[in-house]
Amino acid sequence: MASLTKSALRSNAPAGELQPQAHQLRQRPSRVLPGFRLTLFCTALYLLILVLVPISAVLLKSMSLPLDGWWKLLTNVRVLSALKISFGSALIAALANVFIGTLLAWVLVRYRLPGHRFWDALIDLPFALPTAVAGIALTAVYAPDGSIGRYLQTLGIEVTYTPLGIVVALLFIGLPFVVRTVQPVLTELDAGVEEAAASLGANHWQIFHRVVLPAIRPAILTGFALAFARGIGEYGSVIFIAGNMPKVSEIAPLLIYIKLEQYDYAGATAVATIMLLLSFALLLLINQQQRRLNRFQRK
Repeated sequence: MASLTKSALRSNAPAGELQPQAHQLRQRPSRVLPGFRLTLFCTALYLLILVLVPISAVLLKSMSLPLDGWWKLLTNVRVLSALKISFGSALIAALANVFIGTLLAWVLVRYRLPGHRFWDALIDLPFALPTAVAGIALTAVYAPDGSIGRYLQTLGIEVTYTPLGIVVALLFIGLPFVVRTVQPVLTELDAGVEEAAASLGANHWQIFHRVVLPAIRPAILTGFALAFARGIGEYGSVIFIAGNMPKVSEIAPLLIYIKLEQYDYAGATAVATIMLLLSFALLLLINQQQRRLNRFQRK
């Protein structure tokens, strides 16, 4: 304000002209979005009703289980095996989808294949396909007498009714998450930067490692998190191909469903609470790593 007054006095401006300028300085900056309070209220209400209330209900219901019941649950071999299979299969499938999805995104962006639109739309098929249909289709294909399973059977590889079948199902439903997060970033990445690096003597590996990978790393991590989160809770496409044998190919969501059928609501919500806490901790760790990568790129 002092500098404004001095500049006005130097320019011999009338004192009355200072008042509108000072009034503009006192005004609050206008909101970017109209109806900010209404949109904030709708967002908070949505999160409260559809997210916080159901999660709180699960947590409160699990509290009805006594401490000795929690201890029996946490030391139960069947529960631990189901959690291990669910999280382990989801992790393996998400890591594999990072490689396969990034490669597919690269091909779709950098090359114009015959029937490009068809192949690009085919990536989204697992989004639209019902999970039960996906499970039945995968079981028919990879069964010992299936079109692919019969050849794998001769090599001694069994897919259906094994943990490998769970990974195959999670690969199918998790692939679009990686492709659709990496593809837009590759589209915005200027190919001229890669050509400039090649003109300076960089080989293909150096171009990918020094130019392409730093730009797409946050998108890859996002796709991994989405595929991993989807794989943890996947049910429909897995139960048909897994075989659901306890301690062998039984997943945690199926165990929750079995406990509900047995009217063990406290046990079912307790297993769900364990899955919720583990998933939240892992996703929080992934989000922190993603923020670090974003800060590193800005520097």
